[in-house]
Amino acid sequence: MASHQKRLMLLRHAKAEFQEGVSDHERSLSSRGHADAPLVGRWMVEHDAVPDSILVSTALRTRQTCTWVSKELGDRAPTPKLEDDLYAARPAEILALINRVPPTVTSLLVIAHNPGVQELAMRLASVRSDERAVMDLATDYPTAGLTVMTFDGDWAELDRRDADVTDFVVRRAATF
Repeated sequence: MASHQKRLMLLRHAKAEFQEGVSDHERSLSSRGHADAPLVGRWMVEHDAVPDSILVSTALRTRQTCTWVSKELGDRAPTPKLEDDLYAARPAEILALINRVPPTVTSLLVIAHNPGVQELAMRLASVRSDERAVMDLATDYPTAGLTVMTFDGDWAELDRRDADVTDFVVRRAATF
């Protein structure tokens, strides 16, 4: 990645339980979610895609996903910033938070919810994007799905069709 280039990673939280009497905000990860989330962090390490900064929804399932990802990142994991506005956020709301990221951050991970994550990935995908990755994320954006994109410029300038999707990653644990 060139020094002026930025990397944005959009991660949908890992699989969560539907629990009777528990608010949506407080739903926890399922056993599959606990098994899948670390695989995303492992992919980041293996592909030299460790973020400088993490924005995470305040929902329990996104925080748990972040914990598992960060555990895999080890000492390289940045301290996540909890963002109430990422919970049930529309694409424009997620982008507004991204646009406020300091220009010193070169690699950003956002952990949030669908449909906002998928819709934002589609909104930002440039014509130079990897066609297979864009088709995959447009067709289905499963839990623990990760879009990786790069762009030149500052976070404040990121808008429609500005980012090149390089990868769409879905990792599943063999057993859970």
